[in-house]
Amino acid sequence: MALVATRALLFGFLQRIFFPVQACDQNDFMMICIDQPAFTWIPGPILGIETSCDETAASALAADGSVLSNVIASQHDVHQRFGGVVPELASRAHVESIERVSATALQQAGLAWTDLAGIAVTQGPGLAGALLVGVNYAKALAYALNIPVVGVSHLEGHIASAWLKDPAFPLPCVVLVVSGGHTHLYYKDRSGHCSLLGATRDDAAGEAFDKGAQLLGLEFPGGPAIDRLARQGNPTNIAFPRSYLKHGSLEFSFSGLKTALLYKLQAMDEQSRVANVADLAAGYQEAIVSVLVEKSFTAVRSSGARALAVVGGVSANSRLRALLQDRAISESLELSLPPLSYCTDNAAMIAAAGRQALCAGLRASLGMDAQASLSCSFGLSDSSGSFRSTKHTRQTE
Repeated sequence: MALVATRALLFGFLQRIFFPVQACDQNDFMMICIDQPAFTWIPGPILGIETSCDETAASALAADGSVLSNVIASQHDVHQRFGGVVPELASRAHVESIERVSATALQQAGLAWTDLAGIAVTQGPGLAGALLVGVNYAKALAYALNIPVVGVSHLEGHIASAWLKDPAFPLPCVVLVVSGGHTHLYYKDRSGHCSLLGATRDDAAGEAFDKGAQLLGLEFPGGPAIDRLARQGNPTNIAFPRSYLKHGSLEFSFSGLKTALLYKLQAMDEQSRVANVADLAAGYQEAIVSVLVEKSFTAVRSSGARALAVVGGVSANSRLRALLQDRAISESLELSLPPLSYCTDNAAMIAAAGRQALCAGLRASLGMDAQASLSCSFGLSDSSGSFRSTKHTRQTE
């Protein structure tokens, strides 16, 4: 089966040439550009693939949904000298790594390619070129192995990560998805359906961390750099504004905070900036995480839920985790904070979300394409309750 993996990328790119996406009606979810035999999915091992940004990841789940492997190839060294992710370089790195990472995930899980019962892949949102690598590779594997493939929203994956370590975490609950590209609050009901409660009006919290780190002259990625430096500082020595918007609002805004940091740095000479950099990092971080905590618990109170899950890359921030844990104890609420390995981009969360889709009788056609601006997929809706995006079809019984 090594030959299957070797040919997967080539097949995916040829598929885009001979079966162009524009031949498919983007609003017709039943459209299949390449026929794939329809069959009822029987639960079995799943391979998850994640290539939405700058990590090439693959994970294998057992038939019962437990994580057998979770392999991540980071591109931080590739992008660090640019101070951010360069999309073209990210795509090239994914092409170079995806076969090796996927094979390693199967090897660590003790599985052969022919043991797989399904493939789950991040369909969006993310960098278009990076997504294409994962989506085409996943479709090629599904075609060659004659197993179903399902496209997953990156947001759905993060939400699913809250239940990877604790499958019994209760519903209903509020979920805060907080990362470099997203700051969203969802209400997840007893059936698992998610409704959007609020989101950022401008910058995501993770973006605010990255931009703040750049202003402070710290290395990429900025979030962990600020977290480390802030531990040496006092968050009360240098005050930063908190944007709560109107009373009771569940929306976020972080663009003004970046401007406030810029003005503070411009008002200091070089010696003062160096002397106060730890306090600047601590105060800046505190302004971000305190808003995240306050709005999350406001959402819990207003929704009537008694549980909160916080997921995404920023949920790895040590100060945020400490404040959340203290607040949850004081308000007698259940809190889910995934292990650090499931906070940042990973494929275990994609496999978990994909498994939910397959168990629900959903599968994607081989005409599925990457969607850089995908909002959600099979399990999420906006506050009106209407599904905003899906690329799946019901499996034939």
